[in-house]
This record gives sequence, structure tokens and C-alpha cells, in this order.
Amino acid sequence: MARTVGLPKSQKNGSGSTRSRLTPQRHEYFKVVAQARYIWRKVYRLIEEQAKLHELDSLQHQALLQVYGSPDESLRVRELAERLDIAPAFASNLVKDLIQRKLLERGSDPTDMRATLLQITETGKVLCNQIDMDVRPHVNYFTQQLTQDEQRMARSILMFYMNIFD
Repeated sequence: MARTVGLPKSQKNGSGSTRSRLTPQRHEYFKVVAQARYIWRKVYRLIEEQAKLHELDSLQHQALLQVYGSPDESLRVRELAERLDIAPAFASNLVKDLIQRKLLERGSDPTDMRATLLQITETGKVLCNQIDMDVRPHVNYFTQQLTQDEQRMARSILMFYMNIFD
């Protein structure tokens, strides 16, 4: 259920979603957006810092996560580029470095012999898992410092952007 935090009843619809974005009094909406973005940015920076300690820049780490987290643990370079919102040529260069470091490998696509798939190696999986384990206490500490209202605000705006209104 999407929660509306600190909004007058007139800014909620029957399903519980915020509509302050559509009203002239948009301060409450932007207050929630600002808090959610603060939390997301802080958590993202904590993750990025841990990845850097493992000699991965942010985009390299994201690439590993996208391949590892894909349904078949494999993606084509153009699919990875799309997931990272970068040009395919840039993704190709990124992939070359990750292959050289033995974090990704190229494999055949059984449905199209002309195409290759990127797959995460066991070393890549171990690295992703290690970064996740290393970042967990930092994220937990940060989120424990948030008030319940701040946590609700972040969840509320995430649901709003994902258009999940029960």
C-alpha cells in the first residue's frame, strides 16, 4: 500500500496515492522527492565506495550487477548498453576490460550463433557478493539513523515513481 506522508486528505486519492504533484501546493510532493533522493544518493555512494575498494568504478560494478542479475545471468552487449543507458561502443570497451580482468566472459548464444552473450564468471560473482557483504553494515547503519517518517517518505516516492498504487 502506498503511503502518503504528511499530506492533507485533499491531496490523496481513494487508492492512497499522493496527488500533490498535480496540485498548486506542490511543496509536500517535493519534500518527499528531496528526502527520497537524499536516501537513494547516500546508499548509492556507499555502494560505490565499496566497489572502488575492490578496484571497480561505478559503471563496471553496475555492468557486473546487470549481467549477474539478468534472468539467465547473460546479456548481449547491446542489452547491457541499454541497461546501463550508455552507447553500445562504450559498453563494448567496458566489457573488454571486465573480460580481461576475468570478471565477465563471452559465450555463444544458442538461439543465434552469430551473436555472443556476456556471462559473469565465478570470480565476478564472488566479487559482487563480497561488495554486497561489505556494503551491508554501512547501509544498515545509515538507514538506522533515519526516522520512521523519513523511511516512509522514501518508500512513498519510490512507489509513486513506479506507479504502484494499491
